[in-house]
Formats: sequence, C-alpha cells, structure tokens
Amino acid sequence: MPEWPGNIPRNAFKQALSRCERQVGLWSSMASPISAEILAGAGFDWIVIDGEHAPNDITTLLPQLQAMRGGTAEPVFRVPWNEPVIIKRALDVGARSLLIPFVQNADEARKAVAATRYPPLGIRGVAVAPRANDYGRIQGYHRNAHLDTCVLVQLETKIALKEIEAVAAVEGVDGIFIGPSDLAAAFGHLGNPKHPEVQAAIADAAQRIRAKGKSAGILTGNADDAEALFDVGYNFVAVGSDVGVLARNAEALAARFRKK
Repeated sequence: MPEWPGNIPRNAFKQALSRCERQVGLWSSMASPISAEILAGAGFDWIVIDGEHAPNDITTLLPQLQAMRGGTAEPVFRVPWNEPVIIKRALDVGARSLLIPFVQNADEARKAVAATRYPPLGIRGVAVAPRANDYGRIQGYHRNAHLDTCVLVQLETKIALKEIEAVAAVEGVDGIFIGPSDLAAAFGHLGNPKHPEVQAAIADAAQRIRAKGKSAGILTGNADDAEALFDVGYNFVAVGSDVGVLARNAEALAARFRKK
C-alpha cells in the first residue's frame, strides 16, 4: 500500500488491535472540539466520540476529528445504530474507526463490515473527494480505505454473548466490545454492572473473545477497576470519561473549599 499524503498517519490503533496489544482509552460525550483537542494530546491510545448516548451527530463529529488530528489518540466514533447511511457519512468525514452498538449476531456484524467497504467488498457509497481522502489528494484511497478502517462491534445482551465465537469469525471485525451497562440490564441488574452474575459474564466474554484471536474491549467509569479488566483479558479498555473526569474533579474541588 502506498504512503498516503496529506499528513494522515496509518491507523496504529487498528494495527495494535490486530496484535491484541494493550490500548488505553477514554470516553468522550461532551460534543466539544475544545475538550476533544485537550484529550487528544493527553496520552491515550484511543478516544470514543459517542454518537449513541451523547449529543453528537455528523456536524459535531467533524470539528472534533479536526481538533484531534495530530494527537496521540485514535478517534473512535460510536455510531447511534448499525445503519449503512450513518456509517457512510461518518466515514466520509474522516472517522475511520467505528464502534457499532447492539450487534446481536454474525449477520449483523457482517452488515456493519459491509457498510464500511466499497464495492465489491461491501456497500459503502462512493464520494470522489470527501475529507476521508484529504479531499481527493490520497491516491488509491478507494481501493485501500478498508485497510485502515477499524470496525468494532458492541455486544450487550445475553443473546449476543451466545454468539461471540460466530461474531469473532466475521472477516473485517477488528475487535469485540462488551457494553457493561446494557449487559447488566439484560441480566436483570439495571444500574448494577458490578453484580457478581454480570461480572462473571464480563470475564467469560473476554476469555472467549481472546480465545478466538480477537481484541476484547470494554468501558469502566472507575479507573481503579481498569487493571482488573486488563487482567481478565480485555486489551482495549476505556478507563474513564470526559464527563466523569470533569464532574467528579469539579465536585471534589468544590467540596474541598466548602469545608473551610
């Protein structure tokens, strides 16, 4: 594959996942290019820009991608749904790493992958000069884009957990992400992902994903829990969120001075 011009580096995050290397991430829900720019240079390997549960769409995604360019972290856009038009638009503005929520089985995983590939490999619509190919400056982009496109599928129900091995076998899936909050709800423990039954399922999922040679990912809101997740087999872990960092540290700072 030729070197791409336009100061666009290769997708080191995708390459690291192919080797199941440890990748430390952060969740971003603030829909702000300023906070995205700050976070991008903080030293994380990947940062999720959340389009499912945060007020992000294509118009808020674009300036955040621009702000993160040149940072240490690969932007990962969580699309709101496994829908080809949404995926196409996210790819065209330059989000080359995607997290697809609520994937239930191998067929849905194949649908997600197909939406990220140009024909004949998939169904992605062709734009001649989107931001993704540096406005037409990247020679061979359309033939080679899939080589740097990272597809992460999110499993978050009991049904989906039964399909781990089948989903892992889908060509083009770079990693499997477990959604702890929805999984807890699926097990009847809404709001309590630390319930022993949920924790056992989370640990079992990591081992099964890794046994199939795939990278296993998850999110935690408690940095103290992150090492335990790495220990049970997860290799790409979001160790906190921008909202959590801001809210908890602001509260702690305010409380410190209210006591005086």
